[in-house]
Amino acid sequence: MPIAARRVFRLSLTVALSLVAGYALALPLPFLAAVFATLLGAKPGPPIGFKGLLGLSVAVLITTGMGLLLIPMLLQYPATALMIVLLGLYFSNYLTVIAGKALVGALLTVGFTMISAAGLVSYSLAVLIVQDLVVGIVIAIVAQWLAYPLFPEDASAADQQDSAATGHAAKSNWIALRATLIVLPAYLLVLTNPTMYMPVIMKSVSLGQQGSVVSARDAGRELLGSTFLAGCFAGLFWFLLKLNPNLWMFFLWMLLFGVYFASKLYRVVPTRFPPSFWSNTAMTMLILVGPAVQDSANGKDVYMAF
Repeated sequence: MPIAARRVFRLSLTVALSLVAGYALALPLPFLAAVFATLLGAKPGPPIGFKGLLGLSVAVLITTGMGLLLIPMLLQYPATALMIVLLGLYFSNYLTVIAGKALVGALLTVGFTMISAAGLVSYSLAVLIVQDLVVGIVIAIVAQWLAYPLFPEDASAADQQDSAATGHAAKSNWIALRATLIVLPAYLLVLTNPTMYMPVIMKSVSLGQQGSVVSARDAGRELLGSTFLAGCFAGLFWFLLKLNPNLWMFFLWMLLFGVYFASKLYRVVPTRFPPSFWSNTAMTMLILVGPAVQDSANGKDVYMAF
């Protein structure tokens, strides 16, 4: 099988397995496992080993735990807490843009923003999200372990991907500052109503990281376009799932949609949009569909969420 086809099937199977595992285990936020599967599995290459999984889990606990420490400060000393969040966002974007540690930077951003904002609603909710992040990452990596032997990577192709991963963007403090200024207004919006605007955090993090590769204008256009297309796919997904709503059909529909997104991401099917566009589309669709499937009676409708 061609290497591009193997990557398509490996990523789609990883995401589908993570999704069905999250819902089968009845996690509080089950769709996060599929979101992390998309983030961790998009880059070609073998999954991390057991030691790497332990190290990553510890890193998640440390980075997101910083958000838990910020909750009392946000309640008692909001101005000081906002300054700390601003510095934390700059440091996390510095790690992403200049140091090349994208995953650690993204987790730090989530800790400083999403966790601290959730704590304004309930401290137990923030702790629950931290636990879900750790469990979601473990599920995503275990799904990679299961899918990788079926569709392995060529060693030479993986080496080429690693060598080409470094971009030619100007690695300066200004780029990290620009990414910080992209995320901060979204964080202030989330603070006004965390339960309604929480998904905005994930999208702003994605936009902030895009700002290190393309111009802010192109990144904004890409974010709006991917969000609109994700809403259309989420509506179609929701309609198809209602025809036969059970966990197995949820898995099969996710597998089918994942094949389409991955074929665009790896350019098996020609597209004029960059891979990040299709990665954003897939993750946004999961964010829209996930809560509705989790609580169909009381959850937010997919169309209303869009």
